[in-house]
Amino acid sequence: MSIWPDDIEDAARRIVADFTERKLMIATAESCTAGLIAGVITEIAGSSLVFDRGFVTYSNEAKREMIGVANATLKAHGAVSREVALEMAEGAIGNSGADVSVAVTGIAGPGGGSEEKPIGLVHLAARKDGKSIHREMRYGDIGRSAVRLATVRTALEMLVEISAD
Repeated sequence: MSIWPDDIEDAARRIVADFTERKLMIATAESCTAGLIAGVITEIAGSSLVFDRGFVTYSNEAKREMIGVANATLKAHGAVSREVALEMAEGAIGNSGADVSVAVTGIAGPGGGSEEKPIGLVHLAARKDGKSIHREMRYGDIGRSAVRLATVRTALEMLVEISAD
């Protein structure tokens, strides 16, 4: 019995099957989800053929040290920003043996939001072959767990989108 909602596990299962067939490796860089994306992918039997590694970079220091997010980017835009998400996705590729990456940074709540960056704001980025895509999601103040699960769903969608030929 899986701990994951059926739709999320089904999406992960499709990714593992597709990436196995195409011989693509994945790396994740996660802040607000703290490893949930890596967790759902590795829930699937056979995921070792497609999952290289996951970086849980909850602090700014971890973002800098583990995946090379520039201090200047963090200072100029804040950890929850398009720019940081894109650098996280690039850093995950650069610090792994992966072909494809997905990165997430956001405010899951219940605290930490502001008028400019409200609870439920998440920036996601995916990268493959030097190309990046970004999504800014505003899930709203729907509860910490719901924001994190919604982020996992969007991240899995982006893995499919960035890897489409």
